[in-house]
This record gives sequence, C-alpha cells and structure tokens, in this order.
Amino acid sequence: MYENSAELAENKLLVLYVIKSLKHPISNTQLTEIILENNFINYFTLQQYITELLSSEFLKYIEKNDKKLLTITTKGEKVLSFFTQRISAIKRDIIDNYISSVIDNIKKELTIHSDYTIENSDSFIVNLKALEDEMLLIDLKVSVPTKSQAKALCTKWKDNPSDIYTRIMQSLFSDED
Repeated sequence: MYENSAELAENKLLVLYVIKSLKHPISNTQLTEIILENNFINYFTLQQYITELLSSEFLKYIEKNDKKLLTITTKGEKVLSFFTQRISAIKRDIIDNYISSVIDNIKKELTIHSDYTIENSDSFIVNLKALEDEMLLIDLKVSVPTKSQAKALCTKWKDNPSDIYTRIMQSLFSDED
C-alpha cells in the first residue's frame, strides 16, 4: 500500500507538522481540507494516518466548545522536533504559506458557532455564539418562523460576526431613549 517506509514516515510527520504549525487544535475536517487542497495525501490514506497517530499517542482528540478537535501531544511534538527535516523543505514551505493565508478563517470557524433547531411545527430556534480565547462573548437565541430565515441568520453570523456583535453591543449601550 505504501511506496516505501520513508514516504510513510514523511506523510505522518507532515500531518503532525500541519497541526503543530496551526498552534490551535483543529477539526478532522479542517485538517483534511488543508492536506487535500495541497494534494499531499489522498483522503483514505490520511484518515488511516490520523487513526495511527492517535493510537500511537502522537495526536489526541480534545473537546472544545462542543467540538472534537485534534491536537498534537507532547510525544508527537518530540518526534516532530527530531524528524522535521525528513519533511521536504518544499512541502514545509507550502504548508507554512497555506496556513498563514487561512489561519484567520480556521480561528473563525473554531470561535464562531451558529446552528438552529426546530422548536415546534411553526418555528425554529437559532443559536448564535462567539468565543474569544475560550471566553464566551455572546450567546444569542432567536426564534424565527421559517427554516430559510434560520439558515439565513446562521449564514449572516458566520460571514460577519464581528460587525454584527459590534452593532448589537452599540445598540445595547447607546444612550438614546
């Protein structure tokens, strides 16, 4: 299945390198997106590597804001520090450049939450949440009559949470009667 053990080792180190470079826990989906967008490893092989890195305790899952996120362990960091040079410089540069271009979006995905649930047959509850450094900034629940409105609120919140948050806070703290 593997071309050789050097390629296997480099690919697993690459996965560790990506997670370490982010400096934040990451979802399996986000990690998969980074690896696939850069055409390093195919999906099924990547999932196998993640499973193997978890079972060897180089990676672990943590729960954060109701999400299951991957993080590198001390053992994984140690292995990576010894063998980083086994990852080609070109691949390291590609990852470094890619991460610097998407880190803000990744952080946003980890700190901005929006979802909706059906309340009863004629309304939906939309939950909009924002966190900063694991501190809750806002947790807003709104009832809307249609699923399309619920989806629209979630999309708007994800697209521009800081502007919406600022406007809410300004409205709440304004001196106007």
